[in-house]
Amino acid sequence: MRTFDFAPFYRSTVGFDRMFSMFDQLGGEEGQASSYPPYNIERTGENAYRISVAVAGFTDADLSIEAKENRLTIRGEKRTEEKTGDVLYQGIAARTFERSFQLADYVEVKGASLLNGLLHVDLARELPEAMKPRAIPIASSSKLLEVKPANVAA
Repeated sequence: MRTFDFAPFYRSTVGFDRMFSMFDQLGGEEGQASSYPPYNIERTGENAYRISVAVAGFTDADLSIEAKENRLTIRGEKRTEEKTGDVLYQGIAARTFERSFQLADYVEVKGASLLNGLLHVDLARELPEAMKPRAIPIASSSKLLEVKPANVAA
């Protein structure tokens, strides 16, 4: 039996989690792949999500967020600074990056904040009124619905 790893889809999509959860139930273990910068995608409500990206050493001026169609792109480019001393060891990565996330239909970016080296991007899925489920009243046999013919243009 073949197993499929749907973890890459979890990492690059937001709002499709129900579909991928269904595929996961069919079988397959989630794998982990490392990439820069590390990030988390969490569900904060029924239709609310948060992407948290570890951007230690970056300021808000070094980061840009763009939402275009169904794609969210986060870019980071560290501006050069004059060093006053010699760096003996540099373990904090401050390289340029670009991370893209495919968003499901009707998922919108609500805001972003930078706190303690983490960039938080808040998302919400807002279905249009026509797409939301609605209750249809059922007429009893004593109350028949009257159907009027539509005006026909001549």
